[in-house]
Amino acid sequence: MRRSAATEPVKARNPLRDPQDRRLPRVPEPCALVIFGVTGDLARKKLIPAVYDLANRGLLPPGFVMLGFARRDWGHGDFESIARDAAQQHARTPWREQVWARLSGSIKFVPGSFDDDEAFDTLAATLDKLRETHGIPGNAAFYLSIPPPAFPTVLKQLERTGMADNDKSGGWRRVVVEKPFGHDLDSARELNGLVDNVFTPHDVFRIDHYLGKETVQNILALRFANTLFEPVWNSHYVDSVQITMAEDVGIGTRAGFYDAAGAARDVLQNHLLQLLTMVALEEPVSFDSESLRVEKLKVLRAITLPDDTKRYAIRGQYSQGWVAGERAIGYHQEKDVPADSTTETYVAVRLGVQNRRWAGVPFYIRAGKRLPRRVTEIAVSFKTAPHLPFAKTDTEELGHNQLVIRVQPDEGVTLKFGSKVPGSAMEVRDIAMDFLYGEAFTESSPEAYERLILDVLIGDKTLFPNSQEVEESWKIVDPLEEYWTNTTPYHYRAGEWGPREADEMLARDGRTWRRP
Repeated sequence: MRRSAATEPVKARNPLRDPQDRRLPRVPEPCALVIFGVTGDLARKKLIPAVYDLANRGLLPPGFVMLGFARRDWGHGDFESIARDAAQQHARTPWREQVWARLSGSIKFVPGSFDDDEAFDTLAATLDKLRETHGIPGNAAFYLSIPPPAFPTVLKQLERTGMADNDKSGGWRRVVVEKPFGHDLDSARELNGLVDNVFTPHDVFRIDHYLGKETVQNILALRFANTLFEPVWNSHYVDSVQITMAEDVGIGTRAGFYDAAGAARDVLQNHLLQLLTMVALEEPVSFDSESLRVEKLKVLRAITLPDDTKRYAIRGQYSQGWVAGERAIGYHQEKDVPADSTTETYVAVRLGVQNRRWAGVPFYIRAGKRLPRRVTEIAVSFKTAPHLPFAKTDTEELGHNQLVIRVQPDEGVTLKFGSKVPGSAMEVRDIAMDFLYGEAFTESSPEAYERLILDVLIGDKTLFPNSQEVEESWKIVDPLEEYWTNTTPYHYRAGEWGPREADEMLARDGRTWRRP
C-alpha cells in the first residue's frame, strides 16, 4: 500500500551537511597549499602566519600540507624552522606549541628555480605522494607570491607537468595570483588568457587583500542590512566621496618593482577602485560571487575620467622631510631608484560614476607614500542642510555631515553630525559618534590573508575580482598613465599630505580634503 504525503515519515536533516548552519565553521577538504616565492616578505609576514592562525582556530583539515618552493638549498627541516620563526613573529593569534607540533609535520620544501624542469617534476611527484602520506586526494592550491614577470614561466611549468589539470590530479587545482595583474590593459588580457588556459577560469583566484578586510566587507552590511543609510545613499543627499589610502613608509626594498609601477598601478588600479565599487554598487540579488561581480562591473563601466586631466589628475613624488619625528629621505635617495626617475609616489584623481544613483557626485581618490600617518578610510560627505531656522552665526562651526568608514588601522565607523553646544545660546557644532571593531566585538578581526586563503581552499570566489573587473580597471588607469607619460610629478615633502596641487584640485570645487 502506497503511503500518502501526509503519512510519509520525515527524514531528519543532518546539520553537518547543511550549508546554512552557522554553528560549524567552514573547513576545507584535505588539500595542499603550495607557495612559490616562499622566502619573500609576503610569505614570511602574511601567508605563513595566516596558515598558522587558521590552524590555531581549527579551520584547517587534518589532511593539510604547506609546501614551499624557492631557490634555496633547504631541506624540509630548514623550511619548518624558518616557517616557525615567521609564524611566531607575525601571527595574530596566541602561540600554542601543540598547534605548531601538528602543523610542523605537514610542512615540506622543494628547492629549485622557476625555469628548472627537474624541480617542477619533483614538486609534482611530491604532491602525488601526499595521497598516501596525508590522505590528500589531489587537491592543491598554488600561491604565486612572486614578481609579476615570473607568472608566465611558473604557469607554463604547471601546465607542462600536468599539476594544473583537475582531471590528471584527481582533485581540484587552483591558482592564486597577486596584484598588480599586468601593467596595462594589453598585458592584463595576455595574462588572463594564459592563466585561464592553464587553469580553468573557475579555478583562478586574483587576490586583492583589501577585499578580505572585515571593514571593507562591512560596507555591504552597513548599507544593505540597515534602513538608516540606503535612502540617503545617492546624489540627492551625498555631496562627495573621498577615498584615502595613506602610508607613512617609503618604498623600502621594492625599488625594482615600484619604480616600474608607481602609485597608480600599485594601488589605484586595484585596491582603491575596488573600494569605490563597494561604496557605489547597487544592492546585489544575493551575496554570492556572481551577483556581487555583476554589480561591481556595472560601477566600473560607469566610471568617467575628468575632462580637465591636468587639474583633476594629480601625481606627486616625495622629497626628504620628517615623518613621525624622524628624518625621511627623498624618493631619489631610496636604494636602487634612478636619479632621474619620474615615477609617482602619490596620486589624486577625481572620478565620476555616470548612473542614476551617482550622477554629479565627485569621487576623490588619493593614495601616497611618506604621508603623515598610515590610514585607509572612506568618507561619504552629505550635502548641507538649508539651516532655515538658524542664524548664520548659530551654524558657522557646522560642516558637512559625514559617514567615515575606517578600513585601517583603527577599524570602525564614525558618524559626524551637528549638535547644540550646552549653554543659553543656540550654537550648533560638529560632534562624532564612533564605532570601533575592537570594542564592540569580543573576537578580534581575522587578517585579510587569513580569510582569503581559507576562501581559496574552500573555493569561495566572492571576494576575488575576476578577469573582467581587472580589465575594466585598466581601462580607467591606462588613459591616466598615457597622459602622465611625458609629465613630471609634483613634489611634496615627506610628512606632508601630498603636493599643493592636490589641495588646489578640491579647492576649485569648493571642497577640502578630510584630515584623517
